[in-house]
Amino acid sequence: MAAVTVFEGVRVFTGKGLTEPRRVYVQGAEIAGEAPSDEVVDGAGRVLLPGLIDAHMHVLGRADLENLARWGVTTGLDMAAWPQSFVAEMRDQKGVAQIFSATTPAVGAGGNHAKMPGFPADGIVTSPHEARVFVERRVADDADYIKIVTEAAPPAGMDQESVNAVVAAAHEHELLVVAHSITTGAFRVAVEAGVDISTHAPLDAVLDEETVQRMLSDGMISSPTLTMMRGIAEVRAAAGLSYEYARDTVTRFHQAGIRLLVGTDANSAPGVPFAPEHGSSLHDELELMVEAGLTPLEVLRAATSLTAETFGLGDRGVIEPGRRADLLLVDGDPTQDITATRNIAGVWIAGERVR
Repeated sequence: MAAVTVFEGVRVFTGKGLTEPRRVYVQGAEIAGEAPSDEVVDGAGRVLLPGLIDAHMHVLGRADLENLARWGVTTGLDMAAWPQSFVAEMRDQKGVAQIFSATTPAVGAGGNHAKMPGFPADGIVTSPHEARVFVERRVADDADYIKIVTEAAPPAGMDQESVNAVVAAAHEHELLVVAHSITTGAFRVAVEAGVDISTHAPLDAVLDEETVQRMLSDGMISSPTLTMMRGIAEVRAAAGLSYEYARDTVTRFHQAGIRLLVGTDANSAPGVPFAPEHGSSLHDELELMVEAGLTPLEVLRAATSLTAETFGLGDRGVIEPGRRADLLLVDGDPTQDITATRNIAGVWIAGERVR
């Protein structure tokens, strides 16, 4: 029988608040009911959270997953990786953050993504027919969801009909579609196509109320990656890009009632305009989203249960018997002071403590 670890006297984050001090049992890889314990973890004065989920990151190697785990980020949703053999290798890593992946994203022929060294030719989409072929290839690659890059207009981006075709084909396979959009025009392309999740936030202007309301009525979700938006705006301020536009758009999303998820665009790729660090940047993102108007409670939920629910990760995101024992133990109360998530006392992945 698997060893049992008990967290003694710990307050547990429920998604609605914190419990009174209690015991939490972990047996093997799962949260368990009461059982004789082999190890006791002192939880007095501490809060136990589900492992954090980064809703937008990129993996280039095991070191990225180690860094996520070190900071209590136990799941990473990779938004572009290739080839499929590399993705399979990263999915199979033990003792570090677990990833899910879009594998290769769909991009237009004239955009910056298509010009990246080694970008797969089958990710470049120039027609509705190629869009459908692209989705079939991602299904064959066991993609967990579909990623597309939207631009305001060709030649940089795909035309509207091709974006529409990617979304339609993905939905036929019951796959979510995540759209990279960093301008208001790119957002409108994504909204028109009916994508499920927008990632990033516009840097050229605050998104207009009409588009926000359409997103709300369509049930579109946002992962704004404010950490990345701030970094890009700082290096490209001369182009008229402003972080305040992104932040104020998130405020507008929150006020409208659009679901928000916590993602960072963490990456370690050479030559990118900005590279948020894996793990630590998620704590930056939590703080930026609070500054944009969310409460600490809302932000913690957006980094745990809401992301798990959105992406169909039913085994994680909450601390309940039978769920995966991905856990973050912190000193202090992050529901009152979001910076307390940085006071890490321990991280567990599938019941194993990260050393």
